[in-house]
Amino acid sequence: MTLSGIFGEAFAALRFNRQRSLLTMASLAWGVACFVILYSYGEGFGTALQTSFQAVGQDLVLMFGGQTSTQAGGERAGHKIRLEMDDVQTIRDTVPLVGAISGEIMVRGATVVRGYRQQNMSIRAVEPPYGKIRNMTMSAGRWLSPEDYQSKERVAVIGAKAAVKLFGDIPPVGETVAIKGMQFQIVGLLKTKTQISNYNTPDNECLFIPMSTASLFRDIKYPDDIVWMPANPIFRKQAVKDVRATLGRIHSFSPTDERALQFFIFNEFMKVIDTMSIALQVLLGLIGALTLAIGGIGLANIMLVSVTQRTREIGVLKSIGATRSEILLQFMLEAMAIVTAGGLVGVLIGWSVTSGIQTLPLLGPLFKDTSGSGDIHLKISKFAVVTSTVVLELIGVVAGLLPALKASRLDPIEALRYE
Repeated sequence: MTLSGIFGEAFAALRFNRQRSLLTMASLAWGVACFVILYSYGEGFGTALQTSFQAVGQDLVLMFGGQTSTQAGGERAGHKIRLEMDDVQTIRDTVPLVGAISGEIMVRGATVVRGYRQQNMSIRAVEPPYGKIRNMTMSAGRWLSPEDYQSKERVAVIGAKAAVKLFGDIPPVGETVAIKGMQFQIVGLLKTKTQISNYNTPDNECLFIPMSTASLFRDIKYPDDIVWMPANPIFRKQAVKDVRATLGRIHSFSPTDERALQFFIFNEFMKVIDTMSIALQVLLGLIGALTLAIGGIGLANIMLVSVTQRTREIGVLKSIGATRSEILLQFMLEAMAIVTAGGLVGVLIGWSVTSGIQTLPLLGPLFKDTSGSGDIHLKISKFAVVTSTVVLELIGVVAGLLPALKASRLDPIEALRYE
């Protein structure tokens, strides 16, 4: 038999058993579609979690003063380290691996009045780089400027939820509020943060004022904490070491004393989010793979039935000169044709479903965020398509090989006698 003849026989057999072939293709297509859709969901879920976690800051490092555990620089162990605003400027000037830095003072439970509305809110006094460090995106107006800081301007940026509490549906930018009896102009409105990581009060519920202006309320020499971000994530660990060493010289503690300063590196908590995301993708991928395997078992069963039903046909082919390899190739081609067609249909179904749904709600309704940043965005994954295709082809080879071997080994005389 020629190669074209083998192909012709294979596709003639598929056409003859059209209903059986279509049903087998449908089962395989369903398996591929399930795998693609489930993997797309898992990938979108992981991305939504990562985006919501990183809303607190793209590469945020939060620093507090601690207590020394070793004796150094003439100071006894157990000496309390209290950070100062001068430390912020020292780090800014002497540690190039720190990309942006700001002190932060929390004025908790401050009385904020706008007209007849009165709320107790948290006020964060910060420096201009704070906006970059904490991923502050403006919905309207502007962020605090260096001029605001230098001139001790009575201006404020308001969080989205705080704005609703004080202004309702009225645009807050340009309006004034009274903070502890002093008038402040709202110069900016923050975009709603879909944020699952935080410290102290959520950003959506806060007002932000210049650090220098906070001197109206309290002494600003000692910040509650210092926030900063590395110039490059690659040098994060080295930046932490350099900051510890720099402050160690100023406050007389050993640069190896890890208790003297407390660092909360938010990027390290991303490992938990990544692990959750990967675990979900693996689980959904396994479910999809099992669905594919069930389709493969169905294919193997159909091919075995085909060999049994076509025993006499195989005997005829062998009697007219068909070799074992040609019989083997014919049945393998039938199996691979069913698998390939089923895979293409499955990918098309998966693409249609993900494109039709596009977005599923997750954290958006919880935070009343209509931007979609905290929702699950479904899009077909190249990895899922390639993986399902490879797995499906392997299933086709395995499911088609055993029946094809059985067919190729049939004795032509016994096959012709088969009833």
